[in-house]
Amino acid sequence: MEIHFIGRDHDVKIDVADEITVRAALLKAGIHPSTVLVSFEQTVLPHITVLRKTVQLDVTTVSSGG
Repeated sequence: MEIHFIGRDHDVKIDVADEITVRAALLKAGIHPSTVLVSFEQTVLPHITVLRKTVQLDVTTVSSGG
């Protein structure tokens, strides 16, 4: 299955054979999980969410600091 992460700072597609968590998919895509929020159809997904089919996910970069 294909997972497509898309956002202002990211446009990455990965292929995986089996179900995978959002966190593991982010790592496979080279995106550090603590730097982003992932959403599907305007609903933020916990990083423990299991992905079971081809999907496009929106990625929002989270920034903080002073």
